[in-house]
Amino acid sequence: MMTHLHAGLSSETTEKARLELNENPDTLHQDIQQVRDMIVTRPDIGFLRTDDDFILRFLRARKFDQVETFRLLAQYFQFRQQNLDMFQSFKVDDPGIKRALMDGFPGVLETPDQHGRKILILFASNWDQSRNSFTDILRAILLSLEVLIENPELQINGFILIIDWSNFSFKQASKLTPNILKLAIEGLQDSFPARFGGIHFVNQPWYIHAMYTIIKPFLKDKTRKRIFLHGNNLNSLHQLIQPECLPSEFGGTLPPYDMGIWARTLLGPDYNDETEYTLTYDALHVRENCGGGGGGGGDKDMMKRSQSAVEPGTLRPTDRETSTPLLALD
Repeated sequence: MMTHLHAGLSSETTEKARLELNENPDTLHQDIQQVRDMIVTRPDIGFLRTDDDFILRFLRARKFDQVETFRLLAQYFQFRQQNLDMFQSFKVDDPGIKRALMDGFPGVLETPDQHGRKILILFASNWDQSRNSFTDILRAILLSLEVLIENPELQINGFILIIDWSNFSFKQASKLTPNILKLAIEGLQDSFPARFGGIHFVNQPWYIHAMYTIIKPFLKDKTRKRIFLHGNNLNSLHQLIQPECLPSEFGGTLPPYDMGIWARTLLGPDYNDETEYTLTYDALHVRENCGGGGGGGGDKDMMKRSQSAVEPGTLRPTDRETSTPLLALD
């Protein structure tokens, strides 16, 4: 069983997991089971997936601290329960998600950085607000992360996010309301089992700096330490991410980033409508190996329960997109 959970890991990565994440192959099954045993303490949450592979990615994201791991697992499903509208048609060919992906939200570089971390890039000014709601962009990012986090190497090495704010207008920025930003922080920082090694802002205008100051209180200390504001100084970016790993837009030696490449990867040639990411027991990720894993009728009841447990105060997307702007001109 052990070998199955460590399948596909290089010896380097296995060693890194031991050193950095306190992962111990000999106690892996106990660790997973101890987290699973805590599920009974939260009957208000529908835990739609509790298999070994799934719990393991949460342990890795929280360095095998079981209490923190369980908190993250609970948050993951609670976030989905409280924002059902976001996860209703959570799949690549949902029109909103597909549009965001086609517009390059997010961009995913094929080459990892020098530490094996996957690099995600966002060119903020490509956000055409008449085409894509912020919520759809966030959904496309979360869906992309679901697909990527299937790779155990990335569960251990983690991700880097680079946001290029060049030409991002004040008008565009005024759409980033506190509610919307809080939603993104909850979805990414508090509810997703990924390690973010760094979030890099490049070419940010003063109003993005102002926005950052406003959201700072919602950020964990750990997250705050990982946000780097480079302005137009690409040298400081290159000290953290080697130019060999970056496209020319970031002063790197790779060719310019091709916006559609990640969308084509996801919608690829063997793409079919079975690639569902809806809230089913078996879902939340693509079953590439077609090795089932799904359950009998019991899961249906769980599904119903989790859907009815939506908090009355949940924001509808319409409220979310139209609440007070963060930056008003007056």
